[in-house]
Amino acid sequence: MRQSSWQLFKRKLFEVPFFMKLFHWEFWPFNVVYFPVFVYYAFLAVRARSVFFFSAANPTIEFGGMLGESKGDIFNLIPEKYIPTTKCFPPSSSATDITSWMEATGLAYPILLKPDIGERGWMVKKIDSLADIEQYLRSVKVDFLAQAYVPYPIELGLFYYRFPGAKKGRISSITRKGLMAVTGDGKTTVRSLLKSNLRARLYINDFEEKYPEKMNSVPGKGETIEVEPIGNHCRGTTFLDDTGKVTEALEATFDQIAVSIPGFHFGRFDLRCQSYDELEKGINFKILELNGAGAEPGHIYHPGRSIWEGYRDILHHLNVLCNIAIQNHRLGVPYTSFKEGLRFIKKVKAYNRLKESE
Repeated sequence: MRQSSWQLFKRKLFEVPFFMKLFHWEFWPFNVVYFPVFVYYAFLAVRARSVFFFSAANPTIEFGGMLGESKGDIFNLIPEKYIPTTKCFPPSSSATDITSWMEATGLAYPILLKPDIGERGWMVKKIDSLADIEQYLRSVKVDFLAQAYVPYPIELGLFYYRFPGAKKGRISSITRKGLMAVTGDGKTTVRSLLKSNLRARLYINDFEEKYPEKMNSVPGKGETIEVEPIGNHCRGTTFLDDTGKVTEALEATFDQIAVSIPGFHFGRFDLRCQSYDELEKGINFKILELNGAGAEPGHIYHPGRSIWEGYRDILHHLNVLCNIAIQNHRLGVPYTSFKEGLRFIKKVKAYNRLKESE
């Protein structure tokens, strides 16, 4: 179909990364998007009579999982059958420490290395060789997790909440993650294929730095190359709304999983699975991470979704978070005090400064 002059103009405009970001709110800075949300948060804090009310939502997770929580500590709450083989290492570890652990647990490459405390894909890396481990150890300055790579083809962010005392919860959001990939024609480099993708242009400099050999490769005709293996929005992943795939059977499965995690009421399961049918049955899937009070329902970033729809869903989840926290508080769960909360935030800021020094 022939494009109109306006469509052609718009496409040319969006080829400039600045305008692509400007007219697509999913790429706006966090503080810009969330400024109106902070106003609603203040209202909820007054209602709950605590600035840090969220800390009571998931009482077994540090700070409720809003920020600065240990992934390793959360994994210790989840039944082992649901998670990949994982171990926490200090930054002073050697490559031999990691390869010895791999041998002892029967793991082969690839594996994942990622900080025990981190967010938005920071320093998460797929490791394919001893050289990759050694390179990672040269830059990491904080405790990190080594984790078996889960090869299942579907990666999801599944948001779940359940009110205290309730037998059933709700899956309020499913986000399917479309990893950055290209399909070859047998003669064009990965770099050129990415340049023809408007979304990929926003991240191409990062890909050039991280994957120079891959950028120069020429995939065969019909061959699909996964450029970025980590499913994070700030690393080029497209977040797609699959909430319509929620079924009673799927919710029943996650009721069983959530109830088996002590003190968990609100958050997002980041997981990989073989298929939706098998996920409903609770088979052939692994939980990669469990995020608490600070988790977002990722479906809001589905391309073309309006910011007003995004705000509707963000505020709904924030309201649910507050209601769960208030109910837990009435059952005897304490809120983090103002003094303790400030102390914790100060600790997180110190950790972030250490991150930024790398």
